[in-house]
Amino acid sequence: MENKGKLELIAERRFAYNGELYKVIDFLNKTLKHHNLIFGVSLDGDELIVSIYET
Repeated sequence: MENKGKLELIAERRFAYNGELYKVIDFLNKTLKHHNLIFGVSLDGDELIVSIYET
């Protein structure tokens, strides 16, 4: 059975909050989506969590 459309978390890392990090995530998503990679960012208190997914 194929997991078509399902995202698989392949890495996650926490960073100190930086307002510019959102621009980097947007750049990575636009540049690497044809490699089946999706980058996410979420806020946890004063830290940003960057996640990398494979589709």
